Amino acid sequence: MTKTWTKNDIPSQAGKRIIVTGANSGIGWHAALELARAGADVTIASRNDAKAAEAAQRILSIVPNAKLCVGKLDLSRPDSVKAFAENQLARPEPIDTLINNAGVMALPDRRESVDGHELQFATNVLGPYRLTALLLPAILKSATPRVVTVASGTHAMGGPVPIADLDSKEGYKPIKAYAKTKLGNVLVARELQRRAGERLLSVIAHPGASKTNLFADTSLLMILSVYAIYPLIQGADMGAEPTLMAATSPDMKPGGYYGPGGFMGLRGHPTEDKTAPIGENAEAGRILVDELERMSGLRFEF
Repeated sequence: MTKTWTKNDIPSQAGKRIIVTGANSGIGWHAALELARAGADVTIASRNDAKAAEAAQRILSIVPNAKLCVGKLDLSRPDSVKAFAENQLARPEPIDTLINNAGVMALPDRRESVDGHELQFATNVLGPYRLTALLLPAILKSATPRVVTVASGTHAMGGPVPIADLDSKEGYKPIKAYAKTKLGNVLVARELQRRAGERLLSVIAHPGASKTNLFADTSLLMILSVYAIYPLIQGADMGAEPTLMAATSPDMKPGGYYGPGGFMGLRGHPTEDKTAPIGENAEAGRILVDELERMSGLRFEF
């Protein structure tokens, strides 16, 4: 890619069905808005029905002819993921793009999901893995199947690999646990690409430093870190651009990683980026996906 990419470069998405998790606010909402503006049939997936409906109304106030659906999805709950997936699979249309955007960040204390996993891991890694595995039959029916995973530059802090202590039972540190999940996102997305071959496109995006509601329930150290770089933090609309490019550009590389091209990768229009070397470890990706398969009882079926 030789020119600056902006949301104005989104090609028509008419006829495409796209699911965006965590689309009730922040980066997910701005991604859903622009995809709907481009003509896609967008499903807003959110843990809260009322917030999903309100998010849809905000989009309709801007794009009155937007094609929108809403669905309740709590990625930390296997029953919620299963119910959401069943509802989506009941529709006859293929899923052209799944955007795994929802997540939680640096929770100040260690919490567990209903099935006993550390909550950041359950929400950021295990839940999206479950969802992707369950939706694969509909994704593979698309002529242009694509899965976008929203990671973070903090994945570089998540090593070593293979990732150990996925549930952070050996000592919980909020930012370290979060970074571990973001490294997990990178590894799973690339392992999905390896297992899929040419049958789908798996792309990774990161938003740099963006203003989202992830900071509403996070550790004091994370809050202080945010204040330290606050002048560099961009709006969620700009933070959504790497996700939008990853979801729509015809020039994306299989397993590629894209993020802001400005100062230190924290802000600016999106461009191709490089992960930390630990994010390129194919054996670590295989081991992690094998473990997620064991935990969930689901696998990537091609």
